[in-house]
Amino acid sequence: MLSTFHGLETVRRGMTAQQQALYVTGHNIANANTPGYSRQRVNFEQTPPYPFASQNRPVMPGQMGTGVEGGTVQRMREEFLDVQYRGENMKYGYWNTRAEALYKMEEIMSEPSDEGLAKTLDRFWQSLQDLAVNPSNSGARSVVRQRGIAVAETFHYLSSSLKSIRDDLKNELDVTVKAVNSLARQLNDINKQISEVEVHGYLPNDLYDERNRLLDELSQYVNIKVTPVSSGGSALKIAEGRFTVELVDRTGSTVIGTLVDGRLGQVNELQLSYQDNVTKTGPIVGFSLGNTPFSTFERLKENGKVGALLYSYGYSEDGGTTTKGLYPEMLGDLNAMAKAFADQFNTVHSNGWSVTEIKSNTKDGKTFFTYDPSDPAGTLDVAQIIKDSLDNIAASATGQIGDGSNAQALAEVKNGMMNIAGNTTTIQNFYESLIGQMAVNAQEAKRLSENSEVLRQSVDERRMAVSSVSLDEEMMNMMKFQHAYNASARMITMIDQMLDKIINNMGIVGR
Repeated sequence: MLSTFHGLETVRRGMTAQQQALYVTGHNIANANTPGYSRQRVNFEQTPPYPFASQNRPVMPGQMGTGVEGGTVQRMREEFLDVQYRGENMKYGYWNTRAEALYKMEEIMSEPSDEGLAKTLDRFWQSLQDLAVNPSNSGARSVVRQRGIAVAETFHYLSSSLKSIRDDLKNELDVTVKAVNSLARQLNDINKQISEVEVHGYLPNDLYDERNRLLDELSQYVNIKVTPVSSGGSALKIAEGRFTVELVDRTGSTVIGTLVDGRLGQVNELQLSYQDNVTKTGPIVGFSLGNTPFSTFERLKENGKVGALLYSYGYSEDGGTTTKGLYPEMLGDLNAMAKAFADQFNTVHSNGWSVTEIKSNTKDGKTFFTYDPSDPAGTLDVAQIIKDSLDNIAASATGQIGDGSNAQALAEVKNGMMNIAGNTTTIQNFYESLIGQMAVNAQEAKRLSENSEVLRQSVDERRMAVSSVSLDEEMMNMMKFQHAYNASARMITMIDQMLDKIINNMGIVGR
């Protein structure tokens, strides 16, 4: 037989459940602008009906409902969209960083412009042609010397500027790796906090949100794979557990190593190995996770911001004999160009006769440019004897004062075929191909950066449609739960009147 107060208990449970839902709604509204917050809801569950299935159950036509209770407070999140967002975020981190590195390189090379190397070389060739017309003119010789100095200074500027940006990239890479390790440690700490709550049968939704925010930030630096590990104890089935975070290659199919071990509660920090571990000026030899080394470029190719910085700064995987990468290759091409240019120009110049040689009738084959073979572009300079005296410019090919045929031959070096970085080409064609390839790479990086940003925003919008707080929707929920609460309260009033009739008015004759 049902209790007299069965109805009171049923509606009391209704009031309690609706009150809990109102509190959760208030929590959602309060965090409408909190970064990374996911809206929450109370999962209402029916309480077990009466009578229970047992041997001594009362005989009744059927079971009666006993009300409702708030089962769990669950946050609204779509895991698939989180995985998709992190993948697009990783691509954006890579292409955006690479686009920035190429943009800085384009600013330094400054082509086409009046300040670029191409224009400076054109002026130098023109000055040599003018000298060929007026070989005895000291003004023409002075212009050749000054234009030669301008060429050397332009090579200096390009080389030193590229090296400076490369040093900045190395510092940024160091900072980025530290950021990755910091995020890994924070994730490990949150894993521990989550496991301490879940084992008691609760859902630490706010900790889940913070962990997802950290994972989103980490995904811009490297490509990660997240695997849940149960917390054990009395954890609910919908509990997310601890996360194991693995570093994977750009395809996501090959695991490089474990960054955060959710099962053991350990962090394997990402470390860089330089060729020179004292001054840290050499190329990167490799990375390691904890004590486990792995190869650099092939594993981290197109792999987030770390991969882009690695490729831009430069890397070496063969004991340091060959340095590859965006800036090292540009510096190498500039050095090869400066060396080939200086060698060919010096060969033609040393075959000619200068005024000093004609007067002394002694040919000593003076060179026009000097450089350090270890860094031709950074050390290219006009020879000191040319700086000291204009008469040391070899404009004559016949040994006659008025002859300017060697100056014309020097001007033709522009169109002469030579071996530059393994290619048989001219100085002008080599430099044009160098600038053209840089422009193509920069355009591609910019396009892919914009595409990945559009895809990332699209996924984020769909993710926010699921998890973000809508104030309009929360206001509707608030009114819905408030009306349900008021209805339960009205039921208590009705049951109170019914019981009052039974207790105070039944059995009184004549009324």
